[in-house]
Amino acid sequence: MALQFAIPTPLDYFGALVRSDGDFALFEAAVTLAQDEYPETDVQTVLGEVDQLLARVKRRLAADAPPIQRLRMLNRFFYDDLGFGGNLNNYYDPDNSFPSVLLRTRRGIPISLAVVWMELAQGLGLEVYGVGFPGHFLVKVMLPIGQAVIEPLTGRSLSREELSEMLEPYRKRSGLVDAFEAPLGLYLQSATPREILARMLRNLKEIYKSQEDWPRLLAVQERLVVLLPESWSEYRDRGLVHASLGHQAEALADLECYLVHAENVVDVDAVAERVSLIRRQMRLS
Repeated sequence: MALQFAIPTPLDYFGALVRSDGDFALFEAAVTLAQDEYPETDVQTVLGEVDQLLARVKRRLAADAPPIQRLRMLNRFFYDDLGFGGNLNNYYDPDNSFPSVLLRTRRGIPISLAVVWMELAQGLGLEVYGVGFPGHFLVKVMLPIGQAVIEPLTGRSLSREELSEMLEPYRKRSGLVDAFEAPLGLYLQSATPREILARMLRNLKEIYKSQEDWPRLLAVQERLVVLLPESWSEYRDRGLVHASLGHQAEALADLECYLVHAENVVDVDAVAERVSLIRRQMRLS
């Protein structure tokens, strides 16, 4: 009797990469995001491309080069020699979120540029972290002389004054001024790899939602549920996408899951009404 092996789907592969926080493969998982749009994406080939870039920059450095020299050389190589930067002409193109595309076009958004840059920086032995700054993803590097906060679009180190200025619109929108004003350091805490990947997916989510591109949005929601299995709002949002696609049974399962698990939410009545509507539609069909 011939043995049969199930070929893992891209979502299965993604799930294996993000299952544990202990060995969370951020860059590899980020590369897989393109597989929903570009099924031919070969993750191992992309990883190999980054390894080749890392080997190139390592050849320019002495083995005992201090961290500040490694940082400067990386920025010169990444931004000046390779020409990585922001896609300012088409900022909301989904391709900007895919590292595999970014490596070819050299154009992306702050978080995707940061994910590639951090992979190279870690390969050089630098201690780097992503920063989920409001409205603009940043990177920080721990150096013997202190912490440097880096703008991923340019590689430039940002001063406290510049960071405070960037934060001001968010503070005003949120009413976090005067007595309610939180210290700048609170916004510069390190983001976990899971949080970084969730932010990448939510960027795509907003793009596809604004375009009412339900099939692509569903693929993103599937990944968000796998990545954040106890984020019940993602089940709700997946259910709403299923409903938009006419997948009534799947929509009902997700929305009911949300109602069972979510606590102290303001949209319970609206979701319960949607569940009742779907049930009526299913009885009539």
